[in-house]
Amino acid sequence: MTAPASPVSVVRARRRARAAGLWREFVATRSGLVGLLVLAVVIVLALLAPLLVPIETLDVTRVTAGINEPPSAAHPLGTDPSGRDVLGMLLWGARVSLLVGFSATAVSMLIGTAVGMAAGHFSGLTQAVIMRVIDFFLVVPSLVLAIVLSAVLSRGLWTIVIAIGVTSWAATARVVRSQTLTIEARPYIERARALGGGHLHVLGRHVLPAVMPLVLANTTLTVGSAVIAESTLSFLGLGDATQFSWGSMLKRALDTGAATAGFWWFVLPPGLAIVLVVLCFTLVGRALEAVLNPTLRGR
Repeated sequence: MTAPASPVSVVRARRRARAAGLWREFVATRSGLVGLLVLAVVIVLALLAPLLVPIETLDVTRVTAGINEPPSAAHPLGTDPSGRDVLGMLLWGARVSLLVGFSATAVSMLIGTAVGMAAGHFSGLTQAVIMRVIDFFLVVPSLVLAIVLSAVLSRGLWTIVIAIGVTSWAATARVVRSQTLTIEARPYIERARALGGGHLHVLGRHVLPAVMPLVLANTTLTVGSAVIAESTLSFLGLGDATQFSWGSMLKRALDTGAATAGFWWFVLPPGLAIVLVVLCFTLVGRALEAVLNPTLRGR
């Protein structure tokens, strides 16, 4: 006679079965699957950039190609005004843009999730103060705040991450707060409180697991916004001048007059890369929303 399964194993089995079911539903969404595949290719190419294009080959003191050469077999996307390979710069720029996008999104999600759960859980003066802070960050454009922070702080890659992360969490906090209010109105939350569960127990054991699917779907959408914000800050000259990024490539194209001179191979690739990556993140995020939110299924 086999021993009965433990409650922990039963819960884990249910979670694995639910995860498998959600994955099947996500795969059935063609747009989300296409976006995920394209993102996987971009991420792999970005990780392999040091092997595909060693950083030494992009040193202006070592380049041997001519300046502003059109696309050819040796340089599929041509060269820039310094003779550097545009394809190599594009791959290295993907590393920086994606790193800033994921890192800034992680900061934004942590702040937004914590503040949103607190705003939905607590009441009275605490809730009023938290809501006023959220309203402030919702009213003031996040890009303007990011520009101010990037201009005040020392220029660098992590300065951009902090500037984007601490100014773009308000929308996530508002969504998480709404979900927290819905969850805390359920009977099992009342039973947990009646059994002596404190604030940390209710938020950590009951509210957080319930809001995580919504946060995950919102994360994929926020990464695209973070990539656009990083490109904007770099285009405005507030990024790290020692790092390649898609925004800095567009700034250099503007400064050197590549667009007006007809050197399209230095202008279009970074712009199209930004559009493609943001579009893919949007497709994946919308597909996750449709899968995780029952009210959106079938639309």
